[in-house]
Amino acid sequence: MDHRRVKVVIMGAGGRDFHNFNVVFRDNPKYEVLAFTATQIPGIVGRRYPPELAGSLYPSGIPIVPEEMLEDYVAKWGVDLVVLSYSDLTYQELGERISRALASGASFMILGPRDTMLPSSKPVIAVTAVKTGAGKSSVSRAIIRELRGRGLSTIPIRHPMAYGDPSKMAVQRFSTLEDLDRYGVTVEEREEYEHYITNGLVVYAGIDYGRILAEAEKEADVILWDGGNNDWPFIEPDYMITVADALRPGLEVSAFPGEVNARMADHIIVNKIDQAPRSNVERILDNIRRINPRAEISLAASRVRVDDPEMIRGKRVAVVEDSPTVTHGGAPYGAGMVAARQYGAGEIVDPRPYAVGIIRRMMEEYPHMDKVVPSTGYTPSQVRDLEETLRRMPVDVIVSGTPIDLSRIVNIDKPIVRVWYDIEIVEGPDIKEIVDRFLERAKHKMG
Repeated sequence: MDHRRVKVVIMGAGGRDFHNFNVVFRDNPKYEVLAFTATQIPGIVGRRYPPELAGSLYPSGIPIVPEEMLEDYVAKWGVDLVVLSYSDLTYQELGERISRALASGASFMILGPRDTMLPSSKPVIAVTAVKTGAGKSSVSRAIIRELRGRGLSTIPIRHPMAYGDPSKMAVQRFSTLEDLDRYGVTVEEREEYEHYITNGLVVYAGIDYGRILAEAEKEADVILWDGGNNDWPFIEPDYMITVADALRPGLEVSAFPGEVNARMADHIIVNKIDQAPRSNVERILDNIRRINPRAEISLAASRVRVDDPEMIRGKRVAVVEDSPTVTHGGAPYGAGMVAARQYGAGEIVDPRPYAVGIIRRMMEEYPHMDKVVPSTGYTPSQVRDLEETLRRMPVDVIVSGTPIDLSRIVNIDKPIVRVWYDIEIVEGPDIKEIVDRFLERAKHKMG
């Protein structure tokens, strides 16, 4: 009988890959994980998943190698199985990765929710999306406001962004802005954590979600799963919300795992209907009713505001948007552009002639971006590129659509107008009714 361990390479992007390893492969003697491949996230290649997280079967840890070398590693190491463990893909991109693995001779696997969701003793509500940039954060904030108004302490657990040293990221608890500085988080991480902290919340993230969940359960009456990168939850939800984007119809049936989320959802919120033609909304509704007729549906507007509209009116502006939304998320713009147009900017300056370093490379790699500066800042040098790009642009003001206080990150001699945005349900069950449904579903867990 052949007792050889199955040789595995996990295709990842510094998040889902580590979680899948922890819950399926870490202590499993049937498998030998030879490497993680990495993409999307600059700077992660060349690191190792550390032995203290990898477990006793991997005393030297596990190398992280570039995805573009997948075929070479399959041939060199005799890899039996390639496991895809990241999200935010179109079906074309997913198909290419399947084809590459199979053509190299290996088998291909995607681990599903039953194998990767952790059970919780606390009520869990999940907020997911069909694609990055659909508006999960505004939905999450509204849900938390409603829960807190009912006296229920709620802790968001955020999808991982393991961009730093994994050995220092097993469990991360953020309760102050100083915590963000102490952990040395990237701009992208700040964009996901800061809005919770400034609303008086504790947020958990990291790498080892078994330990993260155990810590959060000690503090919270309710857990909110914040599903970044349009991934399905790591924690088994009692109620699941999926956000669709009226500006990008069709993603609910053409993105991976966006369609998975749309099919699994108890409730679907079609967001940004105030910015999109009705035909977009009808197309999304037709798709949802076809693939998930049991889901309840709400239609929502994304209300954008700034503190001082006169700082924008008639001015030459640079628009900054959160990077994942306009890079691998595929959106041409976000709340910053909406605000610049809504408040009458005189000119939205094209940043391409002035971009340097990583900002210039992002614009070349993602040409769909519409005159916006992505807030890419995974490393200090990339933050300097962002700063220098904005410094060079001949503008009167910077309109920042990123969820963070940009002035804490860049030092430039131009005023920054921060854009705020919130969801408003205009048709279908509102946030109060959605929370009612969740608490009814989860009443067996309530103390």
